Amino acid sequence: MNLLTEKPVNERFAPAPEPMDFRLPPELEASEPPEARGLERDAVRLMVSRPGGGVAHARFRDLPRFLEPGDLLVVNTSGTMKAALDARREDGAPLELRLSTRLPAGLWTVELRRPAGGATEPFGGASAGEVLRLPGSGRAALHARYRHAGGAESPRLWVATLDLPAPLGEYLERHGRPIRYGYVGEEWPIGYYRTAYATEDGSAEMPSAGRAFTPEVITRLVARGVQVAPLVLHTGVSSLESDEPPYEEFYRVPPETARLANMAREAGGRVVAVGTTVVRALETVSDGRGVVHPGEGWTGLVVTPERGVRAVDALVTGLHEPRSSHLAMLEAVAGREHLRLAYDEALKERYLWHEFGDLHLILRF
Repeated sequence: MNLLTEKPVNERFAPAPEPMDFRLPPELEASEPPEARGLERDAVRLMVSRPGGGVAHARFRDLPRFLEPGDLLVVNTSGTMKAALDARREDGAPLELRLSTRLPAGLWTVELRRPAGGATEPFGGASAGEVLRLPGSGRAALHARYRHAGGAESPRLWVATLDLPAPLGEYLERHGRPIRYGYVGEEWPIGYYRTAYATEDGSAEMPSAGRAFTPEVITRLVARGVQVAPLVLHTGVSSLESDEPPYEEFYRVPPETARLANMAREAGGRVVAVGTTVVRALETVSDGRGVVHPGEGWTGLVVTPERGVRAVDALVTGLHEPRSSHLAMLEAVAGREHLRLAYDEALKERYLWHEFGDLHLILRF
């Protein structure tokens, strides 16, 4: 069943090749924000890699040293929601409902999880037509399992309608909490999951590549001659099965951002994407020549090494889990051989993974 008969979705979907695999030691999974480790946001480590140029190690606050006047930094200004809600089935069984993506016609994609030893695990036992009780007399009606742009049915995402007693933002501030995975040992306030430049809440999970940016770092970048331009891509949940394709996400690339991206490249500068979300949005609206056009809608684009990247010359990103679709995107930017060398270096140097971890700057030239 597909309820989204008229959804404005970018339907370009192609199966990704097998992403890179490696062993991630549990102690390298960042279990708390850097502030809890006595570090300021911009003091996390930064690995800088360039194909053919080796790997350098720095702190994130050193980022301006690695960019040049005329470069354009593109940031995702989507803010993180308190997207996790307690839910109960008709028989009283507890679940966690995670908002993922707002769809047309007042619909949402949501993920269901159940308690499991202090954490949560995927729950696949729900049925179409089921209504879940939410806090404060809220309700979530499950309509159908979500179908990806390629037609595959998700094993755990649902298309749902929310019936809430207050506007969404107000309701989530009162009853929601940030989505948290098992490697994060305790709950942290929503402020730890928001970037300094977020302007519009809508992401289920933090666009975490931007977390280390502080006003001081941005000021130094601008003083160096690096321009900064915004776009929006509201992230959905990342806790998908390894064989699931990425799902559609809402994006908006403003005309001014498209213009600045094209001007930067025409003048010999680089377009530096802050996060895989920015890569996905820019590549969605770029043509075969790499020209960026303004646009808005839902994108199902999967960036793979076979497709390559057309509009992005560098990427600031976190360190990603083995076999994740994000690694396939990084291969499109850097190539597998270089990415393997960089990740071997990150493992050897004990970099930290995930949203509270360290960062990686990939320069294509």
